[in-house]
Amino acid sequence: MVVRKVGKYEVGRTIGEGTFAKVKFAQNTETGESVAMKVLDRSTIIKHKMVDQIKQEISIMKLVRHPYVVRLHEVIATRTKIYIILEFITGGELFDKIVHHGRLSEAESRRYFQQLIDGVDYCHIKGVYHRDLKPENLLLDSQGNLKISDFGLSASPGEGVNILKTTCGTPNYVAPEVLSHKGYDGAVADIWSCGVILYVLMAGYLPFDEVDLTTLYAKIDKADFSCPSWFPVGAKSLIHRILDPNPQTRIRIEEIRNDEWFKKNYDPVKVMEYEDVNLDDINAAFDDTEVSKTYDYCLCYIKHFDVELGI
Repeated sequence: MVVRKVGKYEVGRTIGEGTFAKVKFAQNTETGESVAMKVLDRSTIIKHKMVDQIKQEISIMKLVRHPYVVRLHEVIATRTKIYIILEFITGGELFDKIVHHGRLSEAESRRYFQQLIDGVDYCHIKGVYHRDLKPENLLLDSQGNLKISDFGLSASPGEGVNILKTTCGTPNYVAPEVLSHKGYDGAVADIWSCGVILYVLMAGYLPFDEVDLTTLYAKIDKADFSCPSWFPVGAKSLIHRILDPNPQTRIRIEEIRNDEWFKKNYDPVKVMEYEDVNLDDINAAFDDTEVSKTYDYCLCYIKHFDVELGI
């Protein structure tokens, strides 16, 4: 049997496949650690003018090193392929857990929400706005802890800039101001998506869900939703403060952390700061690729109940 190796990694079975990448199971032969290896075809990336987007995604994942964010270990490049080595997460998507088990208990929903807020807050501190937060992009590790993944639509606009223009994300989770084409604060828009996720965890279904996009957007714009009878009063109150259609008055993360319902059994995660974030391997991986123009390009993955934005 031929064993395929890439650098120090022994490559195994395919564990996922998307439009532009395959994900393989691999093992670090020096440490024995299991990893996920995202394999990108260099010519395909260039052809679809995705060099800047891929570089941005990799740079962001290197920058955001947090216990509740999928860890990027390194980037390896050959003449034809780019290999992104990621933390291997064994527990699957939070989406699948909801599909198979239905709504989660209050305690479990709160714990995942607390972890989500910790991870998202850290991203925002680093100037990174995810812009596609949804249960499909939240993975679970072997201990049942949350891991934010898929930074393909994320933005890191630079110091002092927080107004974004690009309309992207998954419609059911997108904040109303993102659909307005008037510019939006990436951090405040992410908070809205976190509120939709909390609702889905506790209800087992979406607060905004219409086949017709025009109707869907109208409901999102007015925050036209209702909480099921089984929602506790504290959770209901918090969700209404998060799903506030006015981004100016929408609750902020520091206020969420001070909320009585949120604070119950809350154990903030300790974050180790990494001083040196080296991006040399990213630049080297793309050095001999064709130089592409900068595109504010949004690749919206059509998965589960994703639909095209159509706006």
